[in-house]
Amino acid sequence: MSVWPSTTAKRVKAALLRNGWQVKRQCGTSHCILCRVGYSDFVFAFHDSVELGPAMLARIARHTGLAPADL
Repeated sequence: MSVWPSTTAKRVKAALLRNGWQVKRQCGTSHCILCRVGYSDFVFAFHDSVELGPAMLARIARHTGLAPADL
């Protein structure tokens, strides 16, 4: 079983913002470029109500340093 629970994109984006990521720019409602010192820019391209599964959360964590406890 995965350590990542399924959750909404809105919750993941909020967790990233709490962890020091900032919105560099936003295009529409779903695509935004997040930036943080020490990391390369990350494109977050999900609508708020979209359910993200364990595989996608693991991929996001690999690029952003997000941990399951951050959600």
